[in-house]
Amino acid sequence: MLAGTVPPTDKGVVSAVCDAYSSIAREGAHTAYAEAVAEAFGYTVEQLRSIPAESHMGLSCGNPVAVASVKEGETVLDLGSGAGIDVFLAAQKVGPKGQAIGMDISTDMVNRARKNAFKQGYRPPQVVFIQTELTQPLPVATASVDCILSNCVINLLPDAGKAALLKECYRILKPGGRLVVNDIIAKKLLPDTIRSDLSAYIGCISGALQLEQYRTLTKLAGFTDALFVETGGDLEVYKSAGPACGGASSTSPSTKCCGVTISTLPETTIGNLNEWAASYQIYAKKVSSDNGAANKSPSALDRWWDAYPKDYLTSGEVASLLRDPDRSDYAIIDVRENDRVGGHVLGSIQWRADAFAGSLDKFYDEYGKTKQVIFYCGSSRGRGSRCAAWYQDYLNGEGNTESKAYVLEGGYYGWRYPDLMDGASSL
Repeated sequence: MLAGTVPPTDKGVVSAVCDAYSSIAREGAHTAYAEAVAEAFGYTVEQLRSIPAESHMGLSCGNPVAVASVKEGETVLDLGSGAGIDVFLAAQKVGPKGQAIGMDISTDMVNRARKNAFKQGYRPPQVVFIQTELTQPLPVATASVDCILSNCVINLLPDAGKAALLKECYRILKPGGRLVVNDIIAKKLLPDTIRSDLSAYIGCISGALQLEQYRTLTKLAGFTDALFVETGGDLEVYKSAGPACGGASSTSPSTKCCGVTISTLPETTIGNLNEWAASYQIYAKKVSSDNGAANKSPSALDRWWDAYPKDYLTSGEVASLLRDPDRSDYAIIDVRENDRVGGHVLGSIQWRADAFAGSLDKFYDEYGKTKQVIFYCGSSRGRGSRCAAWYQDYLNGEGNTESKAYVLEGGYYGWRYPDLMDGASSL
């Protein structure tokens, strides 16, 4: 049980929420509980079977994808994406020509979602998960997203953060783009005893706005005709009690045989949740006079790979490897294509960036036991860094800690060791 009071500062609130949901990400959810919550808020059995069980953790209060009219080729962004449930459902609809992006404050949640994406066979940039604070400007280009989803997350932000995020949503949506939010809204003014209850805040109650407050924030953000619909979901589903079968987590088979489950969210003492709050679906569009702007929109993420883990080695460190006769546990990968004027780092193996993502399985088979796999291109800011991110994401998905991706800082342009260079002939 999470005890304590809501921190007095916005920064403290954000930190407390991040800590709580990071803990949930690490511990996982009980399968029966996660399924009960998902089904209570509109997910079908078919939808749940189509995605990794570990991607739904009993943290939803609706099913935004079901009403978002997501189309093939669109760019969809899920704010507070958790373990990935709505991103994966959206990815099925946008297809390989579209993009489904998840953003979450918790690094543990992002890591969990990336592993789930790997299990599902999704690779960046079609499906991307990025760690970021939702109270800060989003790392997304203006007017670049067709549809924004959010599922029981905005209520967890401080009030100033709620307002800032909604304004960011308006900024990044294309003209005519949709905002589909499922959230908890307070039925009446919450007393201080509930407002200050940290468990109730983490449980999505204490931070809930009243309906008119929420309407005001959406209007101030630019959404003039937002539609608010009470869904009638039973919030008491969050408050399950009793032991699950053997204490099984979401990585285990379903525990529905017991008829009782253990809640993912902290226990509260505020009585019947339905007395204080209700689940709502909010639908809004970005209205713009520039009808052609949507066809001219930029890519939502300019450099998705910057958000993915990888380490760097300096030219000096790589040169030391090359000069050490006792070291053979590394590989240097030149991912350039036909722009390899002047040669390459000694001993490089060429694996072109334009074919890298499609040959990751083959690359892993060849280098999955190599301790250091070092990538570079001309500057190592684009293709080299991107391929390193792909490879490290693949390693993480496989649970492989034997091999690791690195980027050669400065790339070939920054290489200052002429005695450790080969000519321009093909590798």
